Amino acid sequence: MIYLDYSATTPVEDSVLNSYIETTKKIIGNPNSLHKLGVDAKKLIDAATSQIANILGVKPSEIIYTSGASEANNTAIKGICLKYQNRGKHIITTPLEHSSIIEPLNYLKKLGFEVEYVNLTTTGKVDLADLEKKMRQDTILVTIASISSELGIIQPINDIAKIVKKYPKAYFHTDITQSIGKEKIDLTNVDLASLSAQKFYGMKGIGILIKKENIVIEPLIHGGKSTTKDRSGTPATPLIVSTSKALRLAYENLEEKQKKVKELNTYLREKLEQENITINSPEDATPYILNISIENIKPETMLHALEEKEIYISTKTACSTAEESKAVLSLTKDSLKASHSLRISISYKTTKEELDIFIKELIHARNELNKLYVKKD
Repeated sequence: MIYLDYSATTPVEDSVLNSYIETTKKIIGNPNSLHKLGVDAKKLIDAATSQIANILGVKPSEIIYTSGASEANNTAIKGICLKYQNRGKHIITTPLEHSSIIEPLNYLKKLGFEVEYVNLTTTGKVDLADLEKKMRQDTILVTIASISSELGIIQPINDIAKIVKKYPKAYFHTDITQSIGKEKIDLTNVDLASLSAQKFYGMKGIGILIKKENIVIEPLIHGGKSTTKDRSGTPATPLIVSTSKALRLAYENLEEKQKKVKELNTYLREKLEQENITINSPEDATPYILNISIENIKPETMLHALEEKEIYISTKTACSTAEESKAVLSLTKDSLKASHSLRISISYKTTKEELDIFIKELIHARNELNKLYVKKD
């Protein structure tokens, strides 16, 4: 099997899984309980939270555990907008965002909120001058991902945050799901940030919303005591402990991992360009993601052709329901490219030999499928 869909989800590390299993077996108490078993569980959670906070450069009190990045995004967006709607109802975002950003914004539109899309440069980055121009006194939220999950475009998060800071009624939220474990990210000027453990070889079913301590939000889930008043529910001790371990492991030997991925990305780009494959991801995109288009073949057809060879890529983000990629369309302004896009996402675990096999099978599938289309015509 050749797995090239790491941006959708990563396989859990053995040691992380072992941490989850061991905690599940040994720490049986509810962290909210007052007896010894509950106290033991809470101590373990507190230690894990401190480690996560230290790695991310935030305070333990600023960490909210969720079921994943989608819940974290929904909590941030709805939480801010519903809490502060008396200040204004203007929201700014980009057309590159994940569906767990776009859909909550569509929901808020029904409640009378105004969503405006900032212009992008030719390489897909936020046009900072246009952002300055679009900021208003009634802007309460700017939500822009640190890295586009489809194209790998890296946004100037610090520069965006500094612009938003000029408006005291506005908050800046960023989905850092595709950044965590792949690059160091400075959250000093960020108000809220979302991430998911499954993107850095952790367990599925847990995410984190970082909310700076001076910010109040309307909770998405009500129901009583937890690790924070902002998200009710029994804390998932094994998931929290294993996430702490996964995050620590993700940042070990980071520069070495980054170097390998950059080399693999360069190699893949060069090989695909030699085969006249259209590459949509800009040159300065994250090396972990490469978006391409094969314009004569439906993405799903190519995906399944490769699947028969046990090679796994994706068409768009795993959560997307749109027929064409809005992100690719926004960048390329080409509907054909947008409706024929494929996403290859690699890891430091990927090998050059795997890429060679992938390229060979991709080209073979393209040639064979093109023959079928010619016969039909």
